[in-house]
Amino acid sequence: MKIKHLNNRIAQVFWNGDNSLQFKNFRYLPRWIVVAIDLVLVLCSCYFSLFLIENGNSTFYEVLSINQQVAFLLLVYLATFFTFSTYSGLIRHSTFVDVFKIVMACSLAMLFLVAINFTYYFLYGQKVFLMSFLIVHLSITFTALFSFRLAVKKAYSFFSNSNLKGHDVLIVGVNDDSIALAEALTTSQNQNFNLMGFVSFKKDHQRIKILGKPIIKYGSSFYKIIAPMKVTGLIIAGTPLSLKRKNEMVDRALAHDLKVFYVPDITQWADQEDLSLKIKEIQIEDLLERPVLHLEDVEISKYLNDRVVLITGAAGSIGSEISRQVSKYHPKCLLILDQAESPLYDLELELKEHFPTISYKVILADVRQKDRLEQIFKDHSISVVFHAAAYKHVPMMEEHPKEAVHVNILGTVHLADLAVAYKVERFVMVSTDKAVNPTNVMGASKRAAEMYVQSLQQHIPAHTKFITTRFGNVLGSNGSVIPYFKKQIANGGPVTVTHLDIIRYFMTIPEACQLVLQAGTMGKGGEVFVFDMGPPVKIMDLAKRMIKLSGLQPYADIDIQIIGLRPGEKLYEELLTDASTSLPTHHHKIMIVKDQTMPYEKLVTHLTQITTALQQEKDEAVVHQIKQLVPEFISKNSVFELLDHNATL
Repeated sequence: MKIKHLNNRIAQVFWNGDNSLQFKNFRYLPRWIVVAIDLVLVLCSCYFSLFLIENGNSTFYEVLSINQQVAFLLLVYLATFFTFSTYSGLIRHSTFVDVFKIVMACSLAMLFLVAINFTYYFLYGQKVFLMSFLIVHLSITFTALFSFRLAVKKAYSFFSNSNLKGHDVLIVGVNDDSIALAEALTTSQNQNFNLMGFVSFKKDHQRIKILGKPIIKYGSSFYKIIAPMKVTGLIIAGTPLSLKRKNEMVDRALAHDLKVFYVPDITQWADQEDLSLKIKEIQIEDLLERPVLHLEDVEISKYLNDRVVLITGAAGSIGSEISRQVSKYHPKCLLILDQAESPLYDLELELKEHFPTISYKVILADVRQKDRLEQIFKDHSISVVFHAAAYKHVPMMEEHPKEAVHVNILGTVHLADLAVAYKVERFVMVSTDKAVNPTNVMGASKRAAEMYVQSLQQHIPAHTKFITTRFGNVLGSNGSVIPYFKKQIANGGPVTVTHLDIIRYFMTIPEACQLVLQAGTMGKGGEVFVFDMGPPVKIMDLAKRMIKLSGLQPYADIDIQIIGLRPGEKLYEELLTDASTSLPTHHHKIMIVKDQTMPYEKLVTHLTQITTALQQEKDEAVVHQIKQLVPEFISKNSVFELLDHNATL
């Protein structure tokens, strides 16, 4: 059994690639193999040199036998190989530096052997090595080592050219990033991309060449000019293009059946070896990207640094990103709370890896359980709460309105009341634009949560500052449309859009969370902050562009089907109600919404009625009471529309 186990282990190591040997699919020669091959070459050089010298009628000294001389030479060369690390470079990318290392190693070995030779001669009157043998051996050894590296490099280049189908590409822009990328492409052995030239937006660049490649002016005749060049793709390399120009360029390129690639700016490159991994086909997220935000780090640090921070819903898309960003401000302790076990564990591992100096406590809990939450507040002196725990799936909450009440409304009530009782300094709640003039249970439940924290702020002159942040869809979040479309395209379609005219606002997850942290510095208590989401995006246009970016054609390769609005869904989202007004803040991306606040006693009465309806186990009764609390809640495409109809009779 032991022998069988040993054989299996050897097979794993040498075949399955569970260590750096990877014999099954070599990406590089391990260092010990390089050293071993070099020593074999030195050995072969020794005996070939001996053969040449013997044929020249030379007589060897007898201080050491021939085999002893060979063994001594091997040890000396091995020492010099380690001294100059001749084995450390990637053989297939050998450069002048690697050749220089071989020269230095061979020269040092020769000097050492000559020194030994003459030292022994002065001490004992005879030499150890024949000088002609050492000179011939040096010449043959250097030639062999150099030829080995050259052969590997040529072989790698040959097989790379044979196996890879490269793209003939133009690099967009004439700047430091684009030129650095061009140099990397031409000097590395990356055969995925064959540089054909550069794209310039300035007329005067047409008269010069860079790295021997032409510069082509981008304009109305651009695609006619490049047609004879058989270009198959464009690479956008950290080019400071406006979002409008980038989108226009991508759309035109796709219309001419060109692929579009993107590579980050040069400061994000790890090394040249990673170049092929850095160049990616451009994604829809790159075309919906948002300007870089400038945060007031000092102000954010004031309320997060050395504080105990609780984040609810920490395993979700927004909660996990808030956890990452809060960690950058060195809290005293970060409490990450969620009821989802596996994602919470994954987040814990990630935070410990990237922020090893931060103290974390993972809390598996549900915001519906007030007693459990109270124990957490008792055990920790919490200063800041980021409340991101919520059910957010619109059609599912239409089917399970009681769950929306338990989590989105009552869960918020539990946390807000405990924040007051335990003198939390700041309570930042993450809300949604679906809370504005809601047409579904999910949006109405979030609006009810907003109303409660605003009312609580006015009712109790509390130490706690309640701050609400409201924004729209976030790119790449769990359940969002972009990952869903990607999956549909990967499966061959069809891509399903609920309505031809439906539009949505989008933000990136990091941007949304940065604004949440920033809004936390501004709140005096009771405000609702809304974020500038930029222009809305038509979902039908989004679907078409994603299909084209995949190298396919809408309707021809991937069908698009209109399936009708889902329960509770509306054509467009809003950030303000009809009765709301907005005020600017000192941050251009954040506004304050002024809403009328319901008196606390009246609001508590409504909550009591909602809680009573929960006990009746009737969804209609629960939704009816939510509509009493949130009168602007008018159901759309939902079974609960009948409640609105009856109310008007």
